[in-house]
Amino acid sequence: MAGMSQVESDILSVRHSRCYTFNRALKASVPVFLGYIAIGIGFGLIAVNTGYPAALAISMSVIMYAGAAQYIGIGLFAAGASLPEIALVTLVVNLRHAAYGLSLIGPFARAPRLRPYLVFALTDETYALLTSVGEEDRKDGRFMFFVSILDQSYWVLGTVIGAVAGSFIPFKLDGLEFALTALFIVLTIEQMLRVRDPLPFIVSAFCAVAAAFLVGPRGSIVVAMVASVVLTAVLERKHVER
Repeated sequence: MAGMSQVESDILSVRHSRCYTFNRALKASVPVFLGYIAIGIGFGLIAVNTGYPAALAISMSVIMYAGAAQYIGIGLFAAGASLPEIALVTLVVNLRHAAYGLSLIGPFARAPRLRPYLVFALTDETYALLTSVGEEDRKDGRFMFFVSILDQSYWVLGTVIGAVAGSFIPFKLDGLEFALTALFIVLTIEQMLRVRDPLPFIVSAFCAVAAAFLVGPRGSIVVAMVASVVLTAVLERKHVER
């Protein structure tokens, strides 16, 4: 632009670039917004309905930010579970995140300053988004950061709405826990339509059902996840060799 120094031009270019990246992240995170607002409200309602203050529910969403583990945590608190029991159940439920992290080591390594938050904010839905976008977006640390922080902001906003509303509802609420399951179903359908390869989903479903029968509720998630990854890799390799 006329009358603009090179430094001012560079600053304006960076600002436009950040705005463009944020807009792309905002657009990509719309499905999570719709889901997180709903299940965030459900979590806030359940927490307050169980007898805990709204501040506790909101603090959990800001500091803990663990989705299903937060729902489980409220139930364990209400059941009077000990801290070791709570820690063990939370570890088992969230152990799948270790596999998520391993598959994103490369992309996260390209943004060392943002990596601590990217690791902290890696939920199922954020992982689904980051692994379904193009390679260029996964190379952009700012894009991954914006997606991550937007997703958490949706969850916190939903929690705030649910916790505040729950403080004024005089009757008990049952069945809201299914909101999280509904979100997983929607994201799975979106992934199926995007990937258009039924094999991973068929294998995962089979492993989940088998693990539930053979292992039981505790530990079945980890067993199903490991089995589905290994079995899918073997089947895909055989398919390629043919």
